Amino acid sequence: MTDPSLGAYNIFDLRLQAMRRVPKGLFEFVDRGTEDEVSLRNNRAAFDRIKFKPRTLVDVSGRNQDITLFGNSHKMPIAIAPTGIAGLLWHEGEIALARAAREAGIPFTLATGSMTGMERVAEEAGGELWFQLYMWPDRSMSHKLVERARNAGYKALVVTVDGVVSGNREYNLRNGFTIPFSFTRRNVTDVLLHPRWMFGTLARYVLTTGMPRYENYPSEIKYKVTARPMGRSQMRNDSLNWDDLKVLREMWPHKLIVKGIVHPQDALQSIECGADAVVVSNHGGRNLDGSMAPLEALPDVVGAVNKRIPVMVDSGFRRGSDVVKALALGADCVLIGRSTLYGVAAAGHAGATRALQIFREEIDRVMALNGCRSIAGVGPQLLHIAEGPLARRAAMARPDLRLTETGKVAGS
Repeated sequence: MTDPSLGAYNIFDLRLQAMRRVPKGLFEFVDRGTEDEVSLRNNRAAFDRIKFKPRTLVDVSGRNQDITLFGNSHKMPIAIAPTGIAGLLWHEGEIALARAAREAGIPFTLATGSMTGMERVAEEAGGELWFQLYMWPDRSMSHKLVERARNAGYKALVVTVDGVVSGNREYNLRNGFTIPFSFTRRNVTDVLLHPRWMFGTLARYVLTTGMPRYENYPSEIKYKVTARPMGRSQMRNDSLNWDDLKVLREMWPHKLIVKGIVHPQDALQSIECGADAVVVSNHGGRNLDGSMAPLEALPDVVGAVNKRIPVMVDSGFRRGSDVVKALALGADCVLIGRSTLYGVAAAGHAGATRALQIFREEIDRVMALNGCRSIAGVGPQLLHIAEGPLARRAAMARPDLRLTETGKVAGS
């Protein structure tokens, strides 16, 4: 009988399995940050600086972690973030990941740079689908992509605004992995050392549809894209501005989400341009090295938005306790990226399912041990934040947080 746990009891176990199965070049593309990886490390360290202050002797039977977002009920306070590499980690990994999200009762976000076309994901996976958009230099091509997403039934457009140029991920250059795939001595050796991936993923593409490409690119350019290192192979637009967001608002009839917000003023400007939600994010530490952790930026953005629209957050989430901490700081939902990619890389649909199960189990356990029966009960009263910048920002941004005489944050 197959072990439903896959031998993985936390996300870090799935990460190790993924590291063994896929070539080093692909794994590092998923796992690493940019330049000196200061942001990558700080994203994780930010969680450690926040502690819980649990209540006891509370009846926590009948717990549930349902949330309502945009009027729709979801079974967990998380959604799948856009991650274009899923289809390289596993054959048609986007479909596997979208199915796992549908079965878990949460939204799935398909990336512009996915290896599976948006129409196929909608037809074969279903569920609540969001589409992530990078604006290309030729805006008309991006607008055609928006029309395709609308026609395919996607319910939210997630516009990424923190990637106007590619991040400086030097390891991608050293590893030599490109989109479309091209052969070098280094990456051929890397592939041969990982036969499960070579036969289970790459060979399946070659024998069916050919070398993996960006399947959402228009046909007139998709087959003209020459092989370039991952992370530098997608078209970017360094003239992106607020007027572009206003145009998308006019074009898009459903929910419009702005992803990549750190400064509270940008959150307010997003609202003025018609955004229905913002995602506090530093792109998982993959673009600007030295940027503050989204968890550190979250209280200011939540305070500025003042419940006018939902505020989501991503970057660095590996544990259910991480999710609960973000919710307690005011996030309405958490987007999960690398964690579910580890699952897909390890075992496809089964691995993605296991990653989401781990989050569900951990969130449930943390809620119980903090005396919470529902997400509505998760608030700043659960937190203890040591004296420092995050404590002061949290206290200033949230009227329901106060500083004690020793300079620490306590619930009111």
